[in-house]
Amino acid sequence: MDVAYVATNFEELPLAAERPAESPTDRTAPSAASLTASLADELVDHRFKALPPDAEGLTVGALAAERRSLFTGGFTTPVLALSAESVAHNLDLLGTYAERHGLAFAPHGKTSMSPQLFVDQLERGAWGITAAVPHQARVYRAYGIARIFLANELVDPVALRWLAGEMTADPSFRFVCYVDSVRGVELMDEALSAAGATRPVDVVVELGAGEGARTGARTEADCAAVADAVATAGSLRLVGVAGYEGEVPDADPERVRAWLRRLVALAAAFDGEKRFAGAEEIAISAGGSAWFDAVADVFAEIPELSLPVLKLLRSGAYVSHDDGHYKHLTPFNRVPEEGALEPAFRLWAQVVSRPTGEQAFLNAGKRDAAYDLDLPEAQVIRSGRDGSVRPATGVTVTGLSDQHTWVRTESGAELEVGDWVGLGLSHPCTSFDKWQLIPLAEADGTVIDYLRTFF
Repeated sequence: MDVAYVATNFEELPLAAERPAESPTDRTAPSAASLTASLADELVDHRFKALPPDAEGLTVGALAAERRSLFTGGFTTPVLALSAESVAHNLDLLGTYAERHGLAFAPHGKTSMSPQLFVDQLERGAWGITAAVPHQARVYRAYGIARIFLANELVDPVALRWLAGEMTADPSFRFVCYVDSVRGVELMDEALSAAGATRPVDVVVELGAGEGARTGARTEADCAAVADAVATAGSLRLVGVAGYEGEVPDADPERVRAWLRRLVALAAAFDGEKRFAGAEEIAISAGGSAWFDAVADVFAEIPELSLPVLKLLRSGAYVSHDDGHYKHLTPFNRVPEEGALEPAFRLWAQVVSRPTGEQAFLNAGKRDAAYDLDLPEAQVIRSGRDGSVRPATGVTVTGLSDQHTWVRTESGAELEVGDWVGLGLSHPCTSFDKWQLIPLAEADGTVIDYLRTFF
């Protein structure tokens, strides 16, 4: 797989505003690929769960080069692994899906917070990477991400001062964020002006998905009021509209498409009113991981506007998919002819107690496994005696403690202390964030790389 491993202490990396400005003779800023490539020099030590104790002192790159077995190479349990084949498949699938439907793609980086995966997404044609909060944007910039879409209103004056410095230091850096309130626009303008911003921050008005939904201006009139405020803010430039269809109340295909058509109509109305003066293109953005098929359908209907349209999709959970929540929600269930995502995560835990014939305990818990949407699913058992693998028939996870998985076993289920149990997980976002360094393993268990995360 073409994931280039990198790992460095983010806190030690200077921000662009703190780095020397490039001279006019510099061709380009350092690329994301070149910045992430340096992380292979990070040392393996106690900070990283499950890595082989005898690897301490090696660099991550050197450990990856040894191509150890996940099962016999000295890893301790519990250990989370990603399937190299499934991750590559998923990256390819959404990249080609977006291209096929004429969509630009800014995958949401909050899912993995892994610069290596960002590089893979960019190499497959992604426009940029979506963020939710300032910390994520700082990580992205530390690893050379040139385009960031922040799917939130940004009103923190400290973060806005950092942003102003970053945009001044790197004229090629493109940043876009939501606005959804007049007060928010006022706060942004005040902070950016105080920071001496040298060029305007591009913003998109967020249309809320309905009453009781999450963020966003609730009505078209509210959106117009926000746009009016942007027009008087010297440090901001209106470049489009956006929102999140996953928050549509009682979402179904008809309701989601109706809201998306409202979003498109809002963009067309704003364009007719010449609200995008000064923009180079009109951004219309939506698309989580549950309704990107509806986004593709409705965005294909966008009428001709006065400027080119950036149809920006923001799905993120696809990169690893899962065995629970997104397995049931993925649009590919509705359009199977477009392909299918593959669950890439597997958490391996060991049986450490078998107190009765109906009960067992594994040594993984809430610190290791996602549990906010669904409990882990027992899928396979690897014998602690001979390494043979069999389905986890009659084995069910019933609960999680901090460091234990509660397992119920049916009569006749073969499970003993020392066996490894492979668990499927639900919700990628809360799987990645429990592990700082994740082995990337081939189907036979050979670990070929390690993915660094920054949560």
